[in-house]
Amino acid sequence: MALTQMQQLQSLGEALAWLERELNWGVEAKALPHLCGRIGELYACVLTNGQMALQANQRGYDVVSAAGERVSVKTTTRSLPCQIPFNANTLSEVDRVVVVRINTEDMQVEQVYDELSSVARTAMAGREGGKLMLTVRGLASPPGEAKPLAVAREAFHNGSKVVELENGTIQVWSSGQLVEPTKPALREMAKGLGITLTNGSGNEYNTRTLGSHVLDALYERGDHVLPMAAPGPSTSFIG
Repeated sequence: MALTQMQQLQSLGEALAWLERELNWGVEAKALPHLCGRIGELYACVLTNGQMALQANQRGYDVVSAAGERVSVKTTTRSLPCQIPFNANTLSEVDRVVVVRINTEDMQVEQVYDELSSVARTAMAGREGGKLMLTVRGLASPPGEAKPLAVAREAFHNGSKVVELENGTIQVWSSGQLVEPTKPALREMAKGLGITLTNGSGNEYNTRTLGSHVLDALYERGDHVLPMAAPGPSTSFIG
């Protein structure tokens, strides 16, 4: 039976929650290929307003889009750029190639590649064993088309600003500059605020959870209301 889009979203949320639980138990993402693959396929279904292929392990593709495209979905947890393998013998069965990356630090799903299979095939290099390798560097954003993300919460601490965007991403700004990586700065803030860095099971919080706890503490202190001269912009742009 085909899933409704609401059911797909619910399944996606539940699969991500289960993945986060496994990661907190110390299991590495690479040891959970089926779960990660399921997350990628559900995300692609939502992305294309499509449905899972009718048969499990359907030859060459995983999702059928609303437009009837046969979509091959690959999921990775590696940092970009990275190489993604494809079966040269089944690529002719595919109309569209989508690569999804699971950011296990922030527990966020990212679409990093989306092309017609004919375009993707020209970018693939051959490899022994009937495999084709596609180098994925991330989706390019056309100039002037960056999507503004609204700020859900922001607060200030020792001259820095902690921002939570509407998609849950946590940022730290200092002297008008984005601090990267984010987590070490959050750890220092958490220590100063007396916030534990781990959950009840002793597993370290990811960036989003730690940032949320830091913001909760700063809101309790009233540090979300400061003079207009506070560092960093009040809105951010993500390509």
